[in-house]
Amino acid sequence: MRTNRQEEELNAAATGASMTGWEFAWLDGLAVASEPSWSYLDLARPLVRRACSVLDLDTGGGELLAELAPLPPRTVAVETWARNTPAARERLAPFGVAVQTELPSEENEFDLVLSRHGRLPAADIARLLKPGGVLLTQQVGSDDLAELNTALGAPPPHPRRWDAEVAAGALRAAGLRVTDVREEHPLLAFHDIAAVVHQLRSVPWQIRDFTPLRYERELARLSATIRARGGFTVRSHRFLVRAERPTEA
Repeated sequence: MRTNRQEEELNAAATGASMTGWEFAWLDGLAVASEPSWSYLDLARPLVRRACSVLDLDTGGGELLAELAPLPPRTVAVETWARNTPAARERLAPFGVAVQTELPSEENEFDLVLSRHGRLPAADIARLLKPGGVLLTQQVGSDDLAELNTALGAPPPHPRRWDAEVAAGALRAAGLRVTDVREEHPLLAFHDIAAVVHQLRSVPWQIRDFTPLRYERELARLSATIRARGGFTVRSHRFLVRAERPTEA
């Protein structure tokens, strides 16, 4: 039987704040995430400074792209999730960035393609990059938070393997030259069941059939574990790849 506190926690979690973009400030104090040893922003900044044209794939709410300002005059962001697109357009308008819902159709168009936690369509990236152009991507791997799925009795988050080796292989097959590959499993500690529920509501592909009601019993058990142990820690999965389109002879 659930205690009154469990009832309050689950009710609060089920009605947690909505999210647009990729901002997780709502989790501050309720979950503590470790970061990879590299900084995606620090790696991207010098590339942006040297570029005359930039494409940002799956920009979310435009938060990270805005942090890279000043941006080249020819900067395009793509965001296909309808919930994020208005936020991205509002945030990026002061920088003169066009936010599209589909990939550009041009070829040899961009000096730099960025993708942080977004799609990685290798053939399209090879088409869009100019000769000598650079791709920088940080991806969420298929093992991300898999222990959370296990704890809640849910299927694995991804049916197919997605890691640095697979991504680098796809980029090479598309004709790009891979110049840097890194992969790590930083830790994420949940200190409140509300943080778990908000995480799962914000990234619905983690447990595709998730609702607080459907997983009520499992959430109650995990809530008791968090209170007893002071937290519940899982591994995230991040990898970074840099690649270049070879210059034509």
